[in-house]
Amino acid sequence: MLQSFNSTNPSMELSSSLTPFSKKLSEISFSSSLSPFPLQLHQNPSKPKYLRIFAVAIDPPQELPRNSPQRLLKELAQRKKATAPRKKVPPKRFILKPPLDDKKLTERFLNSPQLSLKQFPLLSSCLPSSKLNNADKTWIDEYLLEAKQALGYPLEKSDELGDDNPAKQFDTLLYMAFQHPSCDRTNARHVRSAHSRLWFLGQYVLELALAEVFLQRYPRESPGPMRERVFALIGKRNLPKWIKAASLQNLIFPYDNMDKLIRKDREPPVKSVFWALFGAIYLCFGMPEVYRVLFEVFGMDPEAEDCQPRLRRQLEDVDYVSVEFEGNKLSWQDVATYKPPEDALFAHPRLFRACVPPGMHRFRGNIWDYDSKPQVMQTLGYPLAVTDRIPEITEARNIELGLGLQLCFLHPSKYKFEHPRFCFERLEYVGQKIQDLVMAERLLMKHLDAPGRWLQERHRRVLMNKFCGRYLREKYLHRFIIYSEQVQDAFEHNRRLRNPATTAVQQALHGLSYTVYGKPDVRRLMFEVFDFEQIQPKSV
Repeated sequence: MLQSFNSTNPSMELSSSLTPFSKKLSEISFSSSLSPFPLQLHQNPSKPKYLRIFAVAIDPPQELPRNSPQRLLKELAQRKKATAPRKKVPPKRFILKPPLDDKKLTERFLNSPQLSLKQFPLLSSCLPSSKLNNADKTWIDEYLLEAKQALGYPLEKSDELGDDNPAKQFDTLLYMAFQHPSCDRTNARHVRSAHSRLWFLGQYVLELALAEVFLQRYPRESPGPMRERVFALIGKRNLPKWIKAASLQNLIFPYDNMDKLIRKDREPPVKSVFWALFGAIYLCFGMPEVYRVLFEVFGMDPEAEDCQPRLRRQLEDVDYVSVEFEGNKLSWQDVATYKPPEDALFAHPRLFRACVPPGMHRFRGNIWDYDSKPQVMQTLGYPLAVTDRIPEITEARNIELGLGLQLCFLHPSKYKFEHPRFCFERLEYVGQKIQDLVMAERLLMKHLDAPGRWLQERHRRVLMNKFCGRYLREKYLHRFIIYSEQVQDAFEHNRRLRNPATTAVQQALHGLSYTVYGKPDVRRLMFEVFDFEQIQPKSV
């Protein structure tokens, strides 16, 4: 007989005579407790008397408890084997579609609202690419009145205004401004694209508006503290505070409490809506309305304690400021309601006075004025032909323009430590902002179907600092920059030190052209003189 042993004694050995075992082999049966390994018979012809049999006996399998980790892992492994891995399907937007034929493409463009306004090309380029559908109109009916009331606008529909009024499109643009990427309507292409184009424009509108206010409010301050004030007001960490002050948080987060959201869920939608909101207001009502909403609706206070710049070593400013700034800190109402007189020398006279100090007249008739100024003015196409009522106005403007040009080429190393405002820093600050806005408007009108993120990347690549300086050097204007003797020696053979100065001069030229001749002249300098888009043929 065969005797089974426990798993603790796995080996067993049976010995018997070969002949009787061969007779009874068919009678032997193993119980299920034995291992399924086959029976091993070792027959040695030299020793035919004995036969060894190896078998292993184990206990019957015991079922594991229901909550046992081993059982759960075992079931999970079996389930993984049973279900085949799902193939990753590419998103629909990456699947190639056949191109539209010419007829459908023509219909799509001709029916687009973006081509409906010939009077306002920039406004038209920011409208949605297709007409609003029922889902869009449902949101407008439910929430738009609340938004207009919070912002202080009349509740009547803007569609009833005349065609020559850009505010006719305000309802549509205000609706698009609130459709941030995390909301329900962002899956619609025309909504997503229109919103992103609005915030792309709005960020540069905000930067220019606050730069103009602070340059006129603080006529002796350098741009460093002003940039800190701007960041304290419209930095993304502080934007939820302004949205809540205007009671707009429920329109951005209709299903959540904004205060309980974590920062990464709260700040991006708020920033997107905030920028897009000012893009819509700027397109429909202009810059004065931007100031009203910033300082009246949102309640921004430049004198608040948390908006003050950090303490730094102040250079003593012994020079005069213009009469309108002396002992008078301008408010946002003064900036918003200011209209230059009819016989004003400049497009933005007060901004020019805030950037070009009156003491610059001491430089009239110096070597740079006689030697370098004519070459610079010839390269830039100055002075522009302007018809004035009195010839003396033209002459005075050209004199001030020459002094402004000399200030644009005046490096801080020359006079800044004795006369802090006798350098290009303040003109450079306003030039950066107007340059950003002009390029943003150009890209919006040029690429009607491009989303805001693509435009943002394109904008960044065109206006990189190294390119701005290169465009100035291509016109050989870097030879006229006025350095101190020590810096001149250091910069002479070191382009890494020299090139940032050329970038600053180029931006200061844009600031001067904006204050003297207005935004059209900035466009002329950027796209005709300096050729920022690099589309003009090069001389061989």
